Amino acid sequence: MLPMADPHPYRRALPPDATLGRWSTRDGHALRTFEWSAASDTPRGSILFQGGRGDIVEKYLETLAHWHDAGWNVTAFDWRGQGGSPRLSAAPNVGHVADFAEFIDDIADFWSLWAARAPGPRVAMGHSMGGHLVLRAMAERRIVPDGAVLVAPMLGLHAPIGPRFGEALARVVARLGNPARPAWKGNERPATRTSRQALLTHDATRYADEAHWHGSDPALVTGPPSWNWLVQGFASTRALRASPALAQVRTPVLMLVAEADQLVDPRAALAVAAKLPACRVVRFGAESAHEILREADPVRDRAVGEIDAFLDSLAQARG
Repeated sequence: MLPMADPHPYRRALPPDATLGRWSTRDGHALRTFEWSAASDTPRGSILFQGGRGDIVEKYLETLAHWHDAGWNVTAFDWRGQGGSPRLSAAPNVGHVADFAEFIDDIADFWSLWAARAPGPRVAMGHSMGGHLVLRAMAERRIVPDGAVLVAPMLGLHAPIGPRFGEALARVVARLGNPARPAWKGNERPATRTSRQALLTHDATRYADEAHWHGSDPALVTGPPSWNWLVQGFASTRALRASPALAQVRTPVLMLVAEADQLVDPRAALAVAAKLPACRVVRFGAESAHEILREADPVRDRAVGEIDAFLDSLAQARG
């Protein structure tokens, strides 16, 4: 494994040799894309990295730089309805989607085009909602990567009244008005006095990086989810947890789980991991909040080291 790259150059600046672009979905949405090719003419492989709900690729530049410097091509796109991609709600800061199946169509279509030109091994990485969507796309055989990394994957949602009643309540409230309206005013989840930073990371400087990017372009800001996003999130995670297709996913999977996560349910993630035939789980305790790759150095370095070892194994198997 290569030593960790200097963590500072691209925390708050886009790499000069990376490219932001646009890619049109089957229904005409121009999603914002990120491409950063390895300097070598013979890259070790290609990574498609997908963030979580409300994320932007800029939040992960520090870690993407590490894999780029290690010889990997790195690609990402902002999910529809958030970040630098078109909004789907009249309120521009609300993360809304009509159906999570639209996310799956997006990643499947993008993967098909990307994989045709990306040198292998081809690795799908997803954080939080991105981890859920990567795994769902794999279970539905919409993408077939050579390896997958799921970081704090959203395989169950925390709800003050439990997921079953949380989903039922969300369905009722969504029908009472515009389902694209915000589900709450602020923070990452309702009924909590915990600060947003405490929910995401113990590292104040990495947390501040996000504010820097939002300040540089307020159009990137995504606030609370819509009521319909909640309905879809509960339904999609419930269906995936129960899917018999999980047992047929032969792709090697590395899953990083924060056991103290207050945004997604780590128990649900561990239960899903047990159903996957080729899944290795790395657990983090109270030292890690939800954003494992943006945590304090001891957590982040361990996480990146585990992913490095996984990527090395894929590259060696590829020969």
